[in-house]
Amino acid sequence: MHARILVITILLVAAVDISIGTNILGQQANAQEDPVRELVSRLSLENYKATLKGLTQFGDRRQGTQRNRDAVDWIEAQLQSFGCTNTERITYMYPPEPTNTQPSAGGGRNRSREGGRRTPSDETSLTTATGGIVGRNGSGPGGSSIYGYRARSGVNRDPNAQPDLRIRELNLEQPTDGERQEVYCTKVGTTRPNEMYIVGAHMDGHGVNEAVNDDGSGTALVMELARILSAPDVQTEVSIRFALWNNEETGLNGARAYTAQREELQGIESPPGSGQYPEPRWLGMIQHDMMLWDHGAPRADGTVSRDQRPEADINIEFQSNSELADDSMKLAFFFKAAADAYTTDYPATVGPHMTNTDSTPFMNIVPSISLRENERGAHTGAGWNPTWHTPLDVWTSFTDKDFRLGLNAAQTTLAALAQLTRASVGG
Repeated sequence: MHARILVITILLVAAVDISIGTNILGQQANAQEDPVRELVSRLSLENYKATLKGLTQFGDRRQGTQRNRDAVDWIEAQLQSFGCTNTERITYMYPPEPTNTQPSAGGGRNRSREGGRRTPSDETSLTTATGGIVGRNGSGPGGSSIYGYRARSGVNRDPNAQPDLRIRELNLEQPTDGERQEVYCTKVGTTRPNEMYIVGAHMDGHGVNEAVNDDGSGTALVMELARILSAPDVQTEVSIRFALWNNEETGLNGARAYTAQREELQGIESPPGSGQYPEPRWLGMIQHDMMLWDHGAPRADGTVSRDQRPEADINIEFQSNSELADDSMKLAFFFKAAADAYTTDYPATVGPHMTNTDSTPFMNIVPSISLRENERGAHTGAGWNPTWHTPLDVWTSFTDKDFRLGLNAAQTTLAALAQLTRASVGG
């Protein structure tokens, strides 16, 4: 009787071992069959939210403040803890030297957006009885067209507008001029280390808030991609740089500093014969700026729905008037195809008005796109997001449906990058 029990026990243990072994082999086989799906499966809503929540401890991370510098240090430490240990920093001065309005790197102008808002003169008389603004053809930023009601938008830095005393105190320090820094790290390619894609988001914000959406949502996304692609069992043939820009809110100064300092270094082996390329040749630039809020257009009274709209989507934008518009458009549609194949909740759409974001300084140098919650010119600037640059951009303004839109944007970029860089998992 005891011998019989022993035999049964041995058989059960063996069956469990076989089951576990088969499961492991199955996972390995799946990773080899579709490494893209395996990588995308490593993204999770909770990890994304945790990284984003970590950024809120520094308030709005406004440039030129100690909270901004502390946030840069924290981001670098997190990247290193994720396995992206080869972190580096770009150092530059703000404000920059006057440029006499000549085009800066990438063909853009160094126009400050710190303070004040644009109010196109052709819209001043187009007001509704409720104070909303009605747009007409050509009235939107970036050459876009805006129809229907618009809500007034602009930076709100009134401390008294922030009811949360803790957040108000976090953001008390005002910026001072001087040295600025931003951090990046690199996944080095196995067979083409001399070429790379740049994946970016800006870590600074303003508006007496926690800068959750603008642009903690993009910053956390880029950091999560760095975590997954830096895992020891992941290889990419092409290099990937994860860049967290500073001074976006003052006129894209951090991204402009990067192009000014690094463009001429592309593809140069240093030291010669080392097989090391401090600045691999740029193949594409992918920016992420405001990833959470797609609640629809303002109502006639200027209010916006509290709920994510059923037709919410991820906007993938290129700039139709850039010198590399055709190549950028192709890159945008490649990302849309990745979204169609690998996202879990929301579809993606492609638009031609990539305005006022950190991919702008790159757009005449390399194919460049921007992922965001809404079209930058026609939607965000028309009041679709009441949290934009206001004290409402705090953790409690967003729900899991909002955070999931950001997660789907991460799935999109990860899936596209994995294909573009020929990523593999395991052996």
